[in-house]
Amino acid sequence: MKKWLYLIAPAVMLGVFMVFYFSYVEKAHAKEAAAKAKVEQTKKDADEKKKVAESKAREDAKKRQDERDAEERKKEKERTDKQASEDKKVRDATNEFLAKGKTAEDEGKKLEANLSALRTEKDKITRESFDIAKQVELARIARRNAELEIQRYTEMISKRASDSSLTRLPVIPPPPAPAKQ
Repeated sequence: MKKWLYLIAPAVMLGVFMVFYFSYVEKAHAKEAAAKAKVEQTKKDADEKKKVAESKAREDAKKRQDERDAEERKKEKERTDKQASEDKKVRDATNEFLAKGKTAEDEGKKLEANLSALRTEKDKITRESFDIAKQVELARIARRNAELEIQRYTEMISKRASDSSLTRLPVIPPPPAPAKQ
């Protein structure tokens, strides 16, 4: 048989295949180019949307950050104002209590001086009362000594008087006997 017949069928098929293939390749390239252009357009649109979204997000983030910063500054200011008012209250209370303490200290010093004067006066009065009691006791002792001395003098005088001849009664002679008549 003829060998070339074996080549014709595949060659024809190859030719048909090549016709379809090249027409399909052109269509595929056209589709691919269209798809590529569409993808690129979509990518561009997405990039633009992304850029717009990013810029919007940046603006929103900046706006929110500014709001947060403003809120933080406000809170910080409120906190510092509150701290300052609390510090002022503490300073005022401290000054008030220091003044009260100074007043109490001055009053304490006055009372200490008064107490010291009263103690001195008490000591003086106690000393005077002791001196008066001593004088009273010395006067009692002197009175007792004087009484004892009076008693001694009285006894001495009574003894001298009893021993004295002047105080004795003279012996009376018996009356003369009557005369006998």
